[in-house]
Amino acid sequence: MTTAMVSAPHHLAAAAGAAVLRDGGNAVEATVAMAACLAVVYPHMTGIGGDGFWLIAEPGGEVRAIDASGRSPARADPRHDGLGAIPWRGPLAAGTVAGTVSGWAMALDLAPGTLPLDRLLADAIAHADHGVAVTAGGAAIAAAKSSELRRLPGGYAAIFEAPGRPLIEGDMLRQLALADTLRALATNGLDDYYRGDLSRRIAADLAALGSPVTHDDLTTHRATRTRPLTVRLRDARLFNTPPPTQGLASLQILALFDRMAADEVDGFDHVHGLVEATKQAFRVRDTQVGDPAGMTIDPQAMLDDPAWFDRALGAIDPAKAAPWPHPPALGDTCWFGAADAAGRVVSCIQSTYFEFGSGIVLPGTGITWQNRACSFRLDGDGPNRWRPGRRPFHTLNPALARFDDGRVMAYGTMGGEGQPQTQAALFTRYARFGMPIDRAIAAPRWLLGRTWGEDSTTLKIEDRFDPALYARLRAAGHDVEPVAPMTAMMGHAGAVIRHADGRVEGASDPRSDGAAIGV
Repeated sequence: MTTAMVSAPHHLAAAAGAAVLRDGGNAVEATVAMAACLAVVYPHMTGIGGDGFWLIAEPGGEVRAIDASGRSPARADPRHDGLGAIPWRGPLAAGTVAGTVSGWAMALDLAPGTLPLDRLLADAIAHADHGVAVTAGGAAIAAAKSSELRRLPGGYAAIFEAPGRPLIEGDMLRQLALADTLRALATNGLDDYYRGDLSRRIAADLAALGSPVTHDDLTTHRATRTRPLTVRLRDARLFNTPPPTQGLASLQILALFDRMAADEVDGFDHVHGLVEATKQAFRVRDTQVGDPAGMTIDPQAMLDDPAWFDRALGAIDPAKAAPWPHPPALGDTCWFGAADAAGRVVSCIQSTYFEFGSGIVLPGTGITWQNRACSFRLDGDGPNRWRPGRRPFHTLNPALARFDDGRVMAYGTMGGEGQPQTQAALFTRYARFGMPIDRAIAAPRWLLGRTWGEDSTTLKIEDRFDPALYARLRAAGHDVEPVAPMTAMMGHAGAVIRHADGRVEGASDPRSDGAAIGV
């Protein structure tokens, strides 16, 4: 019987996590190994210059949450040199501390294991040293983004366009400076990133390249243990991360749909119901959610308030689409998870936001820095205003469910605006309609809103649904835009499920380069 499992959107990262489990590591240790490996093999999606969030379900029932997001620097200037908005790329976009590594440290403190840090980072170091083959997806993104990234200051072109052109499928990507950085962390400890020699080298590179993040900003950063948001469904309790993430929206969508009638998986009532629930949740998210220090609502109180759900349900027409669009959120991400034989289940997500983040690669350390700063607004007020010491709004949100029958499910996806929607699709298919988890992830999906490089805010729907569904959605007023089957636009989802008898199962999205591996 398989009693431990990992899932990750790149097979080498999944293999690293599975190897840690085989060596006696726990689910948190396996997740750290996958996180480090993804930073090397999926650098267009994630890295140690980004942020991360964790949910850890302990065997005794407690669910712990970690916020490893970085804040804006002490010298954050609302005028920002007279700009109307923070740029999406370049040194000013690299304007928040990177929190990912602090999340690894806190997770390992909360769930101590038996393996040394150098063992957990070994696969990542080896892949950075010796190189990994560029995947078709990675090559496509490198080609698409070359014109906006290759001339940025820093080391982007020297690493990701080493042959004098964007790397293509099958090229070997070597990251020697990043290998040395990971070795330093393995030798000196993870705190070296923020308060050691490594932090001084990082800060010097950031300053030389024009980022407003300073060494003092790094030294004052700490990951935070937070209280997960939670909501009750008819047969399960769901968990997600609190603001500054969009975890509230993910839970609102599923709790609203739990109150709706729908008898057929992927039928009109299922898809229409989730799309309309998404609109209600996103209206709250886009106006109310950001750094908790600037928020005026209590997200958990909203989840506990039947009146909010009654009002939201009353605003949903079961036969007609509500007007859209609403301001969209972009982003690239990696979700990954693990379950160990002791009963611990981990749901984790980390990202540098856009593909290759800010595009600023620190030459001395090989770190690609995120561009979360561009989530801030330079005008107006509210929780997303650019000011010192604020955390930006995050599309990141790992999900977890405890079912009444004893199952524990970790699940999530990349995909910015699509994350709550993909979570809702795969969870309802599996939990409400009984579809096997691998089919629930592989089945066609939809995305309401804008995605990478797109200005349209249509309801994008993959091919492979029943043709009658497209016609009925259009008749209901949805602005349906068919897209290709199995497109990465719909995210790279995954799930790990532990049953009450100790069995585990899992799946990885066929849209990704990933794998789910049992031990």
